[in-house]
Amino acid sequence: MKKIMLTGDRPTGKLHVGHYVGSLKRRVELQNTGDFDDIYIMIADAQALTDNADNPEKVRQNIIEVALDYLACGLDPEKSTLFIQSQIPELCELTFYYMNLVTVSRVQRNPTVKAEIQQRNFEASIPVGFFTYPISQAADITAFKATTVPVGEDQMPMLEQTKEIVHKFNSVYGETLVDPKILLPENEACMRLPGIDGKAKMSKSLGNCIYLSEEPEDIKKKVFSMFTDPTHIRIEDPGKLEGNTVFTYLDAFCRPEYFPEFLPEYANLDELKEHYKRGGLGDMKVKRFLNNVLQAELEPIRNRRKEFQKDIPAVYEILKKGSEKAEKAAAETLREVKAAMKINYFDDQELIEAQKERFAQ
Repeated sequence: MKKIMLTGDRPTGKLHVGHYVGSLKRRVELQNTGDFDDIYIMIADAQALTDNADNPEKVRQNIIEVALDYLACGLDPEKSTLFIQSQIPELCELTFYYMNLVTVSRVQRNPTVKAEIQQRNFEASIPVGFFTYPISQAADITAFKATTVPVGEDQMPMLEQTKEIVHKFNSVYGETLVDPKILLPENEACMRLPGIDGKAKMSKSLGNCIYLSEEPEDIKKKVFSMFTDPTHIRIEDPGKLEGNTVFTYLDAFCRPEYFPEFLPEYANLDELKEHYKRGGLGDMKVKRFLNNVLQAELEPIRNRRKEFQKDIPAVYEILKKGSEKAEKAAAETLREVKAAMKINYFDDQELIEAQKERFAQ
C-alpha cells in the first residue's frame, strides 16, 4: 500500500506559531524524508465557510495568506500537492454518502465539535454544515486514501470519527476505503500551544496569537505581555513552571544552540528552569530569551514569505495545478465508492446486460 499523507488548515486568517509547532513544522520534516508516495496539503475553504457563510470575502482573502505561510515554512510544490478544498467537487459528494453512515447523536458526542460550538456560541443556531464537518473531514481524508494524518491533539476525536466511517463503509459495502492513522507532535509542548494570555488554546478568534509573518517589534511586544506565574511577584520568589506560558513556548521552540548565543550563563533549558523554580530569576530575563529564540525561528520564515509575495500569480498557479492533481485522485476514489455502493449505473456493463436480458424474456 502507498504511504500517503493529508492535512490542512482553515483559511480564516494568517497561520500562527501554534500551527507551526503543532503540525506545519512536522509536515515539512515528513515531506523532506521522501518516505511518502504522495503528500496532500489542503486549504480547507469549504470547511471555513461552514461558520463564515455570511463573510465569504474573509475566506477568499485568506486563501493566499495560508498559501504564503505554507511556502514560507518550506512546503515544496514539487514534493507536496497544495490545493483548495472547494475546487474538488468530489469531496462534497463523498460527504453526502458518508452522512448516511453517521447518526446525529454520534456527531453531538464529538468532543471537538462540542467545544467549538461552545466557543462560537452557536447553541441551537448551529449551521448544519458546521455541525457535520467531521463527516466532511472524513471525505477529505479518504478521498486521497491518506494513510497518515498529522494533526494536533485537539483533532484526535475527528480522526476517530473518520476511522468509524471507514470501518462502517467497508463493513457495509466491502473493503474500499483506507483506514488512516493520526500522527501527533513528538514534543508534548507542541500538542496544544497555549495563547499568549495563558488560555488553553492559541486561537485567531481569541486574538491571543503570534503569527508566523509578524514583524520583530510585534513579536517582542507580545512576548513581553505573556502570562507567566502570577505568584512570582519578586525576583527572589520561587517560580512555577506549570501553566507558565513563557516556559511552555521555550519547551516548544528552544534549541540547545540558542543558549551559547543568547543566554551563555546557562548550559541548557533544564538549568534555566531550575533557577526559576528556586527563585532569583526574573520573568523579564526569561521573556527576553524567549523573544530572541522566537525571532531566530521566525525570521527566515518571514523573509521567505516576502520573497513569495513578489509573485502572487505564481502562488495561485501552484494552487491551481495542485487542485487539478487532487481532483484526479479524488475522482478515482469516488468512482470506487460509487461502484461499491452499486450506484455506478452507466459504468456497470453487467447490470446493463442483465437488465437487457431480463426485459428480453
